[in-house]
Amino acid sequence: MPLRTTCIGAYPKPDYVPVTDWFQVGHDAVDYNDQVLRQWDKAQDPEAQKLMDRATAEVVADQIACGIDVPTDGEIRRENYVHYQCRHFDGFDFQNLTERVLRNGAYTSELPTIRSKIKANDTSALVRDWQVAEAAAGRPVKITMPGPMTISDTTADVFYNDPPALARDLAVALNAQVLALADAGCRYIQIDEPIFARKPDAALAYGTETLERCFQGVPGHVTRVIHMCCGYPNHLDDEEYPKADQASYVQIAEAVDGIADEISIEDAHRHNPPELFEMYKRSKLIVGFFAVASSRVETVEEIRARMLEVLEHLPPERLIAAPDCGLGFLGRDLAMKKLKNMCEAARSV
Repeated sequence: MPLRTTCIGAYPKPDYVPVTDWFQVGHDAVDYNDQVLRQWDKAQDPEAQKLMDRATAEVVADQIACGIDVPTDGEIRRENYVHYQCRHFDGFDFQNLTERVLRNGAYTSELPTIRSKIKANDTSALVRDWQVAEAAAGRPVKITMPGPMTISDTTADVFYNDPPALARDLAVALNAQVLALADAGCRYIQIDEPIFARKPDAALAYGTETLERCFQGVPGHVTRVIHMCCGYPNHLDDEEYPKADQASYVQIAEAVDGIADEISIEDAHRHNPPELFEMYKRSKLIVGFFAVASSRVETVEEIRARMLEVLEHLPPERLIAAPDCGLGFLGRDLAMKKLKNMCEAARSV
């Protein structure tokens, strides 16, 4: 049997999509806020929604054409995968932003600000996002959302001043979104916690508990997925961008194993040590087999060779092939070339 394949989240937006995202403008505070955050309302009119429905169908079709078994909706409607979710929670202020230094000093940005208790409200768009994508795909489509620690790290908190308490309230709010998707019939729900790799001590102290809370009450027909990448650069082919400490994956592996049915980790940007794969006893591993911040197209042969190396430490029924992370930097042509090579390698294995 070939290895199963999936994507992680973001896919390059077609040019006509009326939502600019941070992949296109980078982390510069002025450009990001003027071109992304403050343009949000313009993208909510019915004509804009039609364009995003069209784009969603196209990116799902692209993934399937490349050979992906479980596509995502491409996060086409999202200006930022964290802030899109925050817009559907009470407690966030998107008008009066707060400047913060993020990702271990990698960049500075003005951020939505938490000014009152976080609560889920009834305006979540995720169910409709999934319905449009799955209707276009004709097969199960995965929907993604940011986890509590990642939301905390990508917003400014002037209300809680208590990271564990904030994470707990975010987990409760996210759980409401997860259950709404499950009730609607969504079979693959992914929560992204890249901050686990950057802040493993906090992940162990309270992050794993709140992440588990996000999936509380999820029925058995739903595949629970966690994604933990090591960070994006500011632009494609930025070779020196700061990544999370590679040792973090080993540090948190046993704690996250079993919280979800599938756990997604990077491997293409830098290969993980063999012992990491052997630490996972319960969860399946979604392993990144091509880099998402490099324009170099990995060959089928080199991807297949790495797959065979990983399979020395993990049985094939517990290995799923994917990119390292979202594909927003690559552009459509490059993304499809990389996806096709990965899927061909997965079939050959």
